Amino acid sequence: MTTLQPPAAAKPRKSRPPAQGDRRSWTGWGFIGPFVAVFALVFLAPIAYSIYLSLFRDQLIGGTQFVGFDNYQQALQDERFWDSLGRVSLFLAVQVPIMLFIGLLIALALDSGRLYGTDFFRITIFLPYAVPAVVATLMWGFMYGTKYGLVGDINSAFGVTLPDPLSSDLVLASIGNIVTWEFIGYNMLIFYSALKVIPNSLYEAAEIDGAGQFRVITAIKLPAIRGALVIATIFSIIGSFQLFNEPSILRPLARNAITTDFTPNFYTYSLSFNGQQHNYSAAVAIIMGLITMVIAYVVQLRGMRKGA
Repeated sequence: MTTLQPPAAAKPRKSRPPAQGDRRSWTGWGFIGPFVAVFALVFLAPIAYSIYLSLFRDQLIGGTQFVGFDNYQQALQDERFWDSLGRVSLFLAVQVPIMLFIGLLIALALDSGRLYGTDFFRITIFLPYAVPAVVATLMWGFMYGTKYGLVGDINSAFGVTLPDPLSSDLVLASIGNIVTWEFIGYNMLIFYSALKVIPNSLYEAAEIDGAGQFRVITAIKLPAIRGALVIATIFSIIGSFQLFNEPSILRPLARNAITTDFTPNFYTYSLSFNGQQHNYSAAVAIIMGLITMVIAYVVQLRGMRKGA
């Protein structure tokens, strides 16, 4: 007679020691810790300090006083601020589309395979971006000069009188020309890099269907690089609202045309370093940051939406 043996009890699975899990979690923080520290120091801390400054005001009687949102209310009623914002908005609406369109045309030409010396042209067109903005502005400012610059030499050589590029009517267009010259190569490289990763199978299918070059551009290339177009547009919008170097460097050559409130950033700089209104300039800077963030976010949503 056989007796039934009770089933052997299952051995409990060994759990990982909690100390080992803690070490692994701290290892991850060790990798990202330096980035988090630098990000907090150079990005979050200045924003927090600017918000803190914007809530106070230096007064002749009583010193620094907490005023809440009074600085923001003053900025929203400041005509000089709105004039500078309108000026950069006009700059953005005209200069950015021209710059992106030219950069896209150059990228499409380089990617077409019908242009000889592609490497030479790509480096040559990108080269202005490697020139520091200060140097580029000084160079163009010299050429714009009507007395000792290129415009003045042309006037003397041909006996003509060309319009002054640094006059009140043309100075914004002249600055747009400088910015376009600087950043066409940068945007061209973004578009060209996106074009180079399009699968060749799409071009082969288009060739089988008998699609022409224009059809390939509109049906394959442009939809494929839509993400790059959106990124370049966002960068250009941010750069336009941050316009500062070119007006500040050209101002000694065109004091009547470029005022201290020519752009919002220039206005903020003048308030802080010339007018000693640090608290009010911080409020203006925060408002400009919010406006830029909202517009860039709307452009991103609109550009990346399916079917757009």
